[in-house]
Amino acid sequence: MTISANQPYFLAYFPYWQLIHAADVFLISDDYAYIKKGWVNRNRIEVNGQIQYFRIEIAKASVHRIISDTLTMPVDVRKKLQTLYLAYHKAPHFEEGYRLMERILNYDDRRLSHFLTHSIHEVCDYLGITTTLAHTSQLEGNSLLRREERIYDFCHRLGADHYINAIGGQKLYKREEFAKRGITLSFIHSEAGGYPRGGRPPMTDLSVVDAIMHLSREELHRRLDLYTLIGPEGPVHPTPKTPH
Repeated sequence: MTISANQPYFLAYFPYWQLIHAADVFLISDDYAYIKKGWVNRNRIEVNGQIQYFRIEIAKASVHRIISDTLTMPVDVRKKLQTLYLAYHKAPHFEEGYRLMERILNYDDRRLSHFLTHSIHEVCDYLGITTTLAHTSQLEGNSLLRREERIYDFCHRLGADHYINAIGGQKLYKREEFAKRGITLSFIHSEAGGYPRGGRPPMTDLSVVDAIMHLSREELHRRLDLYTLIGPEGPVHPTPKTPH
């Protein structure tokens, strides 16, 4: 079995969803520290040619509080939707994307981890991702461990022999240490690239909302499989999980 994991990011860029898609189980790391000015409660969109943050405001943000103990401010849904309308009302798939965002933003739970988990489920459903979602907070005692020890622990508990990490973790984790514990470590490298954006330059690091507004659900689903897994034997193109 293959596991991937990451913190619950708000409408993360497309490679985040490929990380979820590539695994059998994705663990939402909700009992990790909340990081100010990170990606947990914000992401980037383009409005009138300018890149700006699209965020959920946090009540009394603190680095001494874990994500699952953090609360949001009441969400001004009307204002958020107005921003998305201004940014994307001319995009070819605006109507579908707008309805998705209505469902996400109208979720009435101020617990940040619950709000983000709901948004992750909604986007996964929209993209056609069938990976099982769970939470690290469900694994009693796992939060008492540190760094990669947490990964070894949840892989062993869930019976996983393959762990996929985001590409940025290559300098943090060593394959030989995972191998000693019977776990193959791979890093996912997205090859989805840019996409047509109404004549504007292609970008690869905007929120998934931008891609949803510009691409059909079928094209988004196809692009989920555009990645390589960099493992002990080098880069490998995976077999698509589902037919396109």
